[in-house]
Amino acid sequence: MKKVAIIMGSDSDLPIVEKGINVLKEYGIPFEVHVYSAHRTPAETAEFVKGARDNGFGVIIAAAGMAAHLAGAVAANTVLPVIGIPVSCKNTGGFDALLATVQMPSGIPVATVAIDGAANAALLAIQMLALSDNELYQKLLNARETGREKVLSKNQEIEQKFNV
Repeated sequence: MKKVAIIMGSDSDLPIVEKGINVLKEYGIPFEVHVYSAHRTPAETAEFVKGARDNGFGVIIAAAGMAAHLAGAVAANTVLPVIGIPVSCKNTGGFDALLATVQMPSGIPVATVAIDGAANAALLAIQMLALSDNELYQKLLNARETGREKVLSKNQEIEQKFNV
């Protein structure tokens, strides 16, 4: 199975990123986590990303706040799928990071999830890997069915309480 690379611009992003790490663990997806900065370590970032496919990675998740150039810098150096996680900050709530992550030039796509949306970034990476892995695909289907059953159970509880 291909690995998922998780790159964060700063270790301060770890509390957000851990939500995605937990999802990858839950599904048994191999991954690596790194701290690289689009601005402070551009050469190291590019070197890692350019070698990612040869090193067994199938998807790269990039998390960054504020200027949030990391996902774009990553995508500029690979044709592997890149998923950007805009990270919130106290000054703007992460709206600036969202715009920086989602507004990529034509030809350099970054799939972008919600601000602080690490769990969905991990799930999207898993969906990408599941395109060529039937067992993983089935795990995703099972998880959707479990989610469906939980909602229907809650609905039944609410209906019984209020719809007498």
